[in-house]
Amino acid sequence: MGEAHRLPDLSGPILRVSGLKRFFDVSRPLLNRLLEGQPRQLLKAVNGVDFEIGEGETFALVGESGCGKSTVANLAAGLYAPSAGKIEFEGVDIATLSRRQMSPYRRHLAMIFQDPYASLNPRWRVQRIVGEPIRAFGLLSDRRAIARRTAELLQQVGLSPADGEKYPHEFSGGQRQRISIARALASQPRFIICDEPTSALDVSVQAQILNLMKGLQRRLGLSYLFISHDLAVVRHMADHIGVMYLGRLCEKGPADAIFSHPRHPYTRMLLDTIPDIEMTGRRRIPVSGEIPNPIDPPMGCAFHPRCPLANQRCRRERPELAPLSGGALAACHASLAGASWQPDAPPE
Repeated sequence: MGEAHRLPDLSGPILRVSGLKRFFDVSRPLLNRLLEGQPRQLLKAVNGVDFEIGEGETFALVGESGCGKSTVANLAAGLYAPSAGKIEFEGVDIATLSRRQMSPYRRHLAMIFQDPYASLNPRWRVQRIVGEPIRAFGLLSDRRAIARRTAELLQQVGLSPADGEKYPHEFSGGQRQRISIARALASQPRFIICDEPTSALDVSVQAQILNLMKGLQRRLGLSYLFISHDLAVVRHMADHIGVMYLGRLCEKGPADAIFSHPRHPYTRMLLDTIPDIEMTGRRRIPVSGEIPNPIDPPMGCAFHPRCPLANQRCRRERPELAPLSGGALAACHASLAGASWQPDAPPE
């Protein structure tokens, strides 16, 4: 029996990523390199990432733009092939499957994109957009049955069946994202990749979309890989969090542990960007400096040029994720050594 027909492993996590890497060749043309004596240049967008997502759970990847989180999303969706590592969906390494072998699994994986307008075909009516996965995967063949199912999906995301006759440009940004969610649900997936699904929306609309996604998750038992740079959004959605910096995870653990007791200085700085509505008076240090050149990253810990706790060991030795209290893991020499974090002190 071939790999594509293996029965799913429902006892473990729905998605397990291990040793995942994706490198992009950004070298100049071969002739230029030969004449100028330059080596090949590789952009290590993802450089050894590990995480698991359980049934009905949300794992959030957070970090600044350019950290590699969207590349992870594209790898999980099969839009990129990994340079190394495994992407196991229900126990099967889908990264090694051909397009034909991947077909039985693809309908159970869906994706919600960042821009709700660019991801919708402007020449198609909404009914056709939402019904396309149903036709593509052969879930229904009768036109009336597809139309009924499309109407159900639109109602499920808070729209009217009559909206199926309209075009995407006739809707607001929040309504277009509801259409994208309905399309993602059309193939009856178990796992949905959400790549910055609310970043292009107004704050008031963001809350509506997040509440909708949480409600659908509870009713349908969905699992999410949630990509975001906004920790305030992640706090509302995530069960577990992975904090990415320059292609690697610098901290990972349960959401409660990450928010209540962050251990990596980068995580603490990201948390300080969240507005302090309660006005606690705590001194805050937002993320300073710029992300280093990913083609030529710093030696040792990649964060050390921006880190207030950096020491000589940080500058020469790259830290690995190590277990901490509360089920979290952090890759930080200074934090593991018990270095104090002064920003928690009240201002003078």
